Parts: sequence; C-alpha cells; structure tokens
Amino acid sequence: MPRTPQPDAAPGQPAPAVTELLRAWGAGDARASEALVPLVYAELRRQAQRALRREGDGHTLQATALVHEAWLRLGGQHDAHWESRTQFLAVAAQMMRRVLVDHARTRRAQKRGGGATQLSLGDAGRAAAVQEAADAVDVLALDDALARLAVLDPRKARLVELRYFAGLSIPEAAAALGVSPATVGREWAVARMWLRRELAP
Repeated sequence: MPRTPQPDAAPGQPAPAVTELLRAWGAGDARASEALVPLVYAELRRQAQRALRREGDGHTLQATALVHEAWLRLGGQHDAHWESRTQFLAVAAQMMRRVLVDHARTRRAQKRGGGATQLSLGDAGRAAAVQEAADAVDVLALDDALARLAVLDPRKARLVELRYFAGLSIPEAAAALGVSPATVGREWAVARMWLRRELAP
C-alpha cells in the first residue's frame, strides 16, 4: 500500500467520487489507486481495528499491517468490477478475513497446534468485555464454520463476514447485499445462532 495518508474524508466524501476512482482503478489506472487511498484509508483502518478488537489477548497483528496486507490483496483483484464504496469495503472485509486466517494458521503452526487466535461472536457493535470473552471462538474454527455456512446459505455467510470482519452496520450490510435492513436483522440473528451451535465445544 502507498504511504500511510493523513486521516481521510471518506464519511463526508461524495460516494460517486470514490466509485469513479474505484472503477478507474479496476480498469488499471494506477493514479486512481493513489487518489483513492486517502479517501478510504481511515475506513479500512476502522475495519481492521474492529476485527482485531475481537481477537484475544496476545495477537501480534497491528491494524496498520492488516490494512496494508488487505490493500495488497485488493490490488491483486485484477478482474474486479468495482461498483460502489460499500461493495469495495465488503471485498476489503473478505481480504481482512483471509489475512487473519492466514496469520492464525502461521501462528498455530509455529506453536505446534497451540495458541489459537480467539475472536468474539458478540454483536458487532457491542463492546462488553465479559460477553466478548464468553463468545470467544477460534478464528480458524470460525473460518471453517463460515465455509460450511456458505454451502448452505451463501448470503448468510456473506452477512457474517460483513458484520463480523468489516463491522458494517445493519443498513450498510443491507446495502452491500441488496436486501432490506429488516431482512439483514433476521438473517444476522439466525446466522449467529447457527454459528454458535456449530462452534459449541
């Protein structure tokens, strides 16, 4: 990823400007990538911080490293057809999930099977430490469960990724999935129950 920019203006930035840059970047315009960084960096960093907050004590990845690794992977999406800022952030969530899973696998291999990375299945907006500790799961087990859920119900698996790894709100996830917020609310509740059952010891 290019140099770390100053805090971006993404929340107040008109969506069409970001969308136009995304499309130009997808078409191979390297200058569009440079112009895009300051517009989306802060939001990507917020995504990374939300994802890392759900890890247990002792994780070694920092938000900046997670953003940079995800950005490199996003840059490798040569056949991507960017349609909107929300879609871009959704794909960024996928990349962050992959980075976290790869990092957890590496750490586990180094520790010969020990030191599982823990994540919380609590509501994406909830910060209660006690509840998060109660909901902690192994990131690799979660990744496996999400792969199984994707076979049964791809949209619910995508929703978990958007809410859990990207920290998107119900309305943002609804926009990314092209469904109503009410539908997302219902499916989020069902997906969380399914995952808790799958991940129960």
